[in-house]
Amino acid sequence: MEPVRRDGFTDSRAPGDPLLGPDDPPPYEIVNPRGPSPVVFLCDHASNRVPEGLDNLGLSEAELAGHIGWDIGAGELTRHLARYFDAPAVLAGYSRLVVDCNRHLHDDGAFLAVSDGVAVPGNAGLSEQDKADRAEACYWPYHEACSAVIEGVEARGDKVPVVIMMHSFTPAMGREPRPWQIGILWDGDGDARMALPLLGFLRNRGDLCVGDNEPYSGASPYGYTMPAHAGQAGRANIQIEIRQDQIGDHAGIARWADIMAEAFGHVLADPAVFRRGG
Repeated sequence: MEPVRRDGFTDSRAPGDPLLGPDDPPPYEIVNPRGPSPVVFLCDHASNRVPEGLDNLGLSEAELAGHIGWDIGAGELTRHLARYFDAPAVLAGYSRLVVDCNRHLHDDGAFLAVSDGVAVPGNAGLSEQDKADRAEACYWPYHEACSAVIEGVEARGDKVPVVIMMHSFTPAMGREPRPWQIGILWDGDGDARMALPLLGFLRNRGDLCVGDNEPYSGASPYGYTMPAHAGQAGRANIQIEIRQDQIGDHAGIARWADIMAEAFGHVLADPAVFRRGG
């Protein structure tokens, strides 16, 4: 069997080789695993790495460093917040273009052949086996780590852990600017224990444009992580989206770490968020 070759892309692995080679990093990173806080941070799009054998999926380093490769700033902001709250965090280890850890695997968005108008040669014409190999190497290990960390926190105390998902979004979609500096994503017909207090606290600051289920809804059927690790188990949860121009450098990340530490601290002071809900 010859190596897979497509226009602009060559899979350099020999037939039968695993997707992750000996020089590839793990499929997830756990920050502060012994943190005593009953809060767990998750970041599905923390990395823009691609397994060495996949030849950057045929993309340039600049393309992978852009928003199609990852959620710019989200991983580093997650690390800041995990340190501040002395809480564990789980960060996905590979680019959303290898496999999107916040999509159902049957969803076309899990393996994009074109992302925001950019062709991804390494994702063109993927076989079902190709997809299964990526899921086995990168997707399921990340989600298994998320489950293990959350369940470990729950098992060691009398509080149901709060699950906070950190993401970032582009300043515009096509020609439409996105005015919100931060979006609070939640199931509007479901658990509001985190969402409503966060919306109120952030809006009361008076210096932020805050979106309620903007730039898209937390009730979207496409998202996987929130229902899988929190909603279905009755754990209080929230997905945070911060505009990428706000957290594109160290100063912006530090500023937003302070803002979110204060906001989360306000919400987490309510004992009700650490109970089973729905």
